Amino acid sequence: MLVGCVNGGPTPQAGPVAVVAPTVGVDSQIALPNKSGSLKFAVLGDFGTGEPAQYQMAVEMAKIHERFPFDVVVLVGDNLYGAQRPQDFKTKFEVPYKPLLDTGVKFYAALGNHDDRNQRFYQLFNMGGKLYYSMKAPKQSVRFFFLDSTYPDPDQLKWLDGELKGSGENWKIPIFHHPLYSSGQFHGSDLHLREIWEPLFVQYNVSTAFAGHDHIYERVKPQQGVAYFVVGSGGQLRPGNLNPRTGLTAKGFDTDNAFMVAEIDGDNMYFNAVSRTGKVVDSGIIGRRQLPK
Repeated sequence: MLVGCVNGGPTPQAGPVAVVAPTVGVDSQIALPNKSGSLKFAVLGDFGTGEPAQYQMAVEMAKIHERFPFDVVVLVGDNLYGAQRPQDFKTKFEVPYKPLLDTGVKFYAALGNHDDRNQRFYQLFNMGGKLYYSMKAPKQSVRFFFLDSTYPDPDQLKWLDGELKGSGENWKIPIFHHPLYSSGQFHGSDLHLREIWEPLFVQYNVSTAFAGHDHIYERVKPQQGVAYFVVGSGGQLRPGNLNPRTGLTAKGFDTDNAFMVAEIDGDNMYFNAVSRTGKVVDSGIIGRRQLPK
């Protein structure tokens, strides 16, 4: 992972969300500034298998944390696969991420379709017993909105409308499982969620959103001014599952597991997508979306 000063490169301009990233096929990468006072966080999805790939990914996350001390990990769902007994929470979460938990990193979860809904009461997922909730980030003007995409009922839609409208933070970042846009051939885009959620994202000035479900990494070309990511290969992987014919993909990676680290400083979000071996497979800068005054 690249950590260091970002000097001399282009910066996003105000207006609809702008993404600065190396051209596809070019080896150059954009580093994370690692500045004091910035919000540093990680994004992890579809991870809780208890298998070696998950544990190897967790080791890489701990290594990165030593150089880039992120405070928060947001979980985009499918946090545990298979049995979800107390011992499974240990083997599929507490043991692999113990180095991060021991340093005080907090994990905040959204639920996926494989997750028992009682996970909302699990203390280390910090859901407060709620299926959907928002969380003001500990640094910078950022609020995360954790949504239940498996059961998107009218009550949640009304809540989301009110929460986004009432949020005074500059960065409003939804976290959920089923992607509004995805080139994954196994699942792909969830058109119903797009119909009901995207108008709110656009209306209330959401800049970026994170989902999982398809076991790939994908940075989607901005849609209606919003930058969408699929981060669904933290433990599970579907090799070769990216569909190149959708026209949605700005950058994708489907040959190994991956997660993201990101840093928000003012109006810019810097990001690196990192593979299980520590290779940076995507990087860039997103400029905060700003509505015309």
